[in-house]
Amino acid sequence: MTIAPDKPSTEETPVPEGHVKLIMDGEEVIAPKGELLIRTAERLGTVIPRFCDHPLLDPAGACRQCLVEVEMNGRPMPKPQASCTMTVADGMVVKTQLTSPVADKAQQGVMELLLINHPLDCPICDKGGECPLQNQALAHGRADSRFVDRKRTFPKPLPISSQVLLDRERCVLCQRCTRFSAQIAGDPFIELLERGAHQQIGTAETADVLDMASRTTSGQPFQSYFSGNTIQICPVGALTSAAYRFRSRPFDLVSSPSVCEHCSSGCAERTDFRRGKVMRKLAGDDPQVNEEWICDKGRFAFRYTTAEDRLRRPMVRDPESGELKEASWTDALRVAAEGLAKARDGKGAAVLPGGRLTVEDAYAYSKFARIALRTNDIDYRARAHSAEELDFLTAHVVGTTPETGVTFSAIENAPTVLCVAFEPEEEAPIVFLRLRKAARTKQAKIVHLGQWTTSSVRKTFGELLACVPGGEAAAIDALAQHAPDLDEALAAGGVVLVGERAAEVPGLFSALLRLTARTGARLAWIPRRAGERGAVEVGALPTLLPGGRSVTSIEDRVEVARAWGVDGLPGEPGRDLTGILEAASGGQLDGLLVGGVDPDDLPDPDLARRALANAGFVVSLELRASAVTEHADVVLPIAPAVEKSGSYLNWEGRRREFAVTLEGTGALPDCRVLDTLAVEMDADLFTQTPAAAAGDLARLATRRGGQAPEVPAASAPKPGAGQAVLATWRQLLDEGSLQDGEPHLAGTARPVVARLSAATANGMETVTVSTERGAITLPVEVADLPDGVVWLPGNSEGSRVRAALAAGHGSVVSIAGGAR
Repeated sequence: MTIAPDKPSTEETPVPEGHVKLIMDGEEVIAPKGELLIRTAERLGTVIPRFCDHPLLDPAGACRQCLVEVEMNGRPMPKPQASCTMTVADGMVVKTQLTSPVADKAQQGVMELLLINHPLDCPICDKGGECPLQNQALAHGRADSRFVDRKRTFPKPLPISSQVLLDRERCVLCQRCTRFSAQIAGDPFIELLERGAHQQIGTAETADVLDMASRTTSGQPFQSYFSGNTIQICPVGALTSAAYRFRSRPFDLVSSPSVCEHCSSGCAERTDFRRGKVMRKLAGDDPQVNEEWICDKGRFAFRYTTAEDRLRRPMVRDPESGELKEASWTDALRVAAEGLAKARDGKGAAVLPGGRLTVEDAYAYSKFARIALRTNDIDYRARAHSAEELDFLTAHVVGTTPETGVTFSAIENAPTVLCVAFEPEEEAPIVFLRLRKAARTKQAKIVHLGQWTTSSVRKTFGELLACVPGGEAAAIDALAQHAPDLDEALAAGGVVLVGERAAEVPGLFSALLRLTARTGARLAWIPRRAGERGAVEVGALPTLLPGGRSVTSIEDRVEVARAWGVDGLPGEPGRDLTGILEAASGGQLDGLLVGGVDPDDLPDPDLARRALANAGFVVSLELRASAVTEHADVVLPIAPAVEKSGSYLNWEGRRREFAVTLEGTGALPDCRVLDTLAVEMDADLFTQTPAAAAGDLARLATRRGGQAPEVPAASAPKPGAGQAVLATWRQLLDEGSLQDGEPHLAGTARPVVARLSAATANGMETVTVSTERGAITLPVEVADLPDGVVWLPGNSEGSRVRAALAAGHGSVVSIAGGAR
């Protein structure tokens, strides 16, 4: 609150508890104790120039650009003070550059010092046109320079990583990058090297190259999932993106607010494009979700939209040659409609939408299945799944909102957080950042129930409760007995986070519900893909209609049928994904409608391929050619996220809307394609546009209900001689198709290794993990896993667990050692 009377008041202004009164630029100000002077000035509308200051980083006072004149108890301080490190005090008098010639001269002097060696390469610098140094030099610098000597130069660029390049002569040593890495991301790989005039930013590797003392660094390469944020917060052009460097000028770009399509966090982004092509993505400012950060996958993985195998025109399989040939939309939709109608009227057709859809597109698939195909055989879960998980989603997830469920803020403020079957840094990076923030700034207790001390455990200052894969449910049931302190801590406002891997552990969802019922802790489900939460809400599941309504409830079916304007809906529960694939493989289904599903993501890829081969008629809506394309009778191209509007429902249940970024490409969203296809089948979906689909869905208010699962906890698997229990999950940067075309991003992926305990490894340098389906051989890295357990990355180069082994988390596999 700011108080600025027109005339001096004879009454003393009351000061609320926890606040102080000071004078800033002649105005009386009430400020909370501990507030930095630079923030107080901002509230008054006064912009003090700065480089090192950032509201989400700890103060550093490194650049000295924010100097102000300060008086305490009527006595001026001997020299100007950094407003980014000094906090307000009662009776303080502060003069910024607006009212103090001393502060103004000090700021001009610092600016002159910074520009002594700064190169005059603004015309070619990536930061030119959006550079704080440019802006502040104009506003607060001298009109001319007294420096006439040669400026310092360095060889450039210096690769910090495969995607971050450093121009050292531009650096003003603000330390934003080093503080972000150490404080926010927990990746202290980029640090200050040397001292005095030789001080510069670098890594252990660059220190060795430059013959510097690498002992000042962590001794590790900059291999962070969040490195792109250092580029964005760099106040000069010192850190640049290898992918974007010299590609465009800020004033050539058109910017559009957007939402990340990669994980269930729903991060706010800004997409910059030029001439119909996306040039870069930046983190948006959303304090409720991602604050001002995004992961590197969200920042750099967008070139899949321009891949060479991008589908632009419909294709229909020629009955004579058996080849797919381009066709008009009219012909392709007619053939697709005839084939699906014939399948529907025969043994039936099923729908596999996948987990990356917007809410509006998923709703169109759900409605298409019920109206056009007259079936409940629909399951978006293109991954391991279970009936227990389906009951959990119905009873606990449907209808949760930020007002009723767990949020990012709740995670940050919880005194205790328990992560179960969930690797936050790999599966939901922004959740990881909030966990780290909670632990670092509020001393929250972070506990991970898992297999080994991963980077998520270490960087959140967490505690590991190690268990054998598949034994998580029994471990949860035993918490009160074996970890009573944790049980009590959860009862005091704790939060439990569970990932999609829980579907592979029988009884785990049931055990978690028992835990939260006993302790009162709040429970949140955090899936990996962006569209999963919305797909649950719109009923893209075999037992659910939109809004959490049950397909077996006559009342629910009548309500939905009335809203949709149809006579009735099928009342028999549908098959889940595995049931659909088994039915299609066995000739019990005549058709499949597939929406961007990769068979190698499914629990049994061989079964998926047999199902596609044996289904009588396959229609595929997809962006790029895939394994489904090989079996499809009709292929209908659809629009990527940047070429359509819509919304995602993030894991909190928060709606994340976005508009079209690239207009006029001709690409159609899934909901439009399905609407037109349904018309060809004499059915009306009313999903011609995402807005129409959203409006149609809004008529079906969400209900909460359903029977909570009650499945007994499974015992941990016991491997025999020459066997181990498999622990596996996907790394953030892997072989996913949405990361194609980004070699710079791929260069920072984590090593692909197999992890074993020292006793299980028993000196082996490589290990071959095998099942009756196949084998994977990788180098061995010893970790603190339980004996008899082997960990493999799920979808990395040389370790495609589903495709090679048809195994998952908790499976018993054979292992054999070898030499490199």
